[in-house]
Amino acid sequence: MSEKQQRLVLSIIEFLNQSINDGTIPEEDKESLEVAVQCIGEAFGIDPTDQEQANRLSVKPATLQNIFDVFLKTKDKMSSTAQAVPDTARAIPSAEDKAAAERLKQQGNAYMSGKQYDKATDAYTEAIKLDHSNPVFYSNRAAAHSSNGDHLSAAVDAEKSIELDPMFVKGYSRLGHARYSIGDYAAAATAYRRGLELEPNNAAMKTGLRNSEAQAQSADVAENVAAPPSATSADPRTDTGVSGLGGLADTLRNLGGGGGSVGGLPDLASIMNNPAMMQMAQQMMANGGLERLMSNPTVSNMMDRLNSEGNLPSMQELMENPDLRELASQFGAGQR
Repeated sequence: MSEKQQRLVLSIIEFLNQSINDGTIPEEDKESLEVAVQCIGEAFGIDPTDQEQANRLSVKPATLQNIFDVFLKTKDKMSSTAQAVPDTARAIPSAEDKAAAERLKQQGNAYMSGKQYDKATDAYTEAIKLDHSNPVFYSNRAAAHSSNGDHLSAAVDAEKSIELDPMFVKGYSRLGHARYSIGDYAAAATAYRRGLELEPNNAAMKTGLRNSEAQAQSADVAENVAAPPSATSADPRTDTGVSGLGGLADTLRNLGGGGGSVGGLPDLASIMNNPAMMQMAQQMMANGGLERLMSNPTVSNMMDRLNSEGNLPSMQELMENPDLRELASQFGAGQR
């Protein structure tokens, strides 16, 4: 019996046990289901009380229920997308349509810069209606979905961008990020690997692949999940900077809350162990952003405050500071 089959069986047993414990199953049926769970475990050699086996086979933080939900939502979304633009309407876009779509894309990029992700999504959707053949529009909408936490929709759009242009590297990066965020680390690694076949020196995708493979191989995924690598990492083909400091702020928020944090920000160990932060640091070093950051008077003032008062600036202060925003835009991620 393959390990993949055992993982499925363990997920089924966990789902059934949860249904017993959370009141989903009527009291009079619990005993019968408990016997069924025991029989299933014995038939497939699964003992959910064996912690070592559970750690090795567990798919946590995913569950059978949310994996099935992802499948249904993906199926429904792909069906609705196909129905939204019937084949009869898929004519070759005119030059005017393409120009209008490009303007909508730029508008969407501006919304992304302002962290107005819903509006950005709408703008990219309107661009797609005018020009459904441009993979960039789907890729940018994928970034908007991911920024809004809708990684399932991001994966669908990223796959569409790749379908339109299998050589479009950014599509693989978006797909890898979305799959990683969903918890499908094996699929994320596959996406990054395919992207690296086209662009072997892409540092962001190398980082994404390394972390996806590590998570896929981890025996204790639930306690060792790293923050997903940014889907909007720097790309030489981008033309409008977005995310920047906002992306850094989101990463810090995701890291915060653990022991040893100061002022709501994470401790140094959390930062150094986070792949997104390491990726950002590598990008800063590569393009001179680190030198500009350290020589900036605003940063210097903040460091003086830290030394004298022991306090870090608030996240709102970081995000509202125009000097830091300008620095972030110089080395931050971007849309096409």
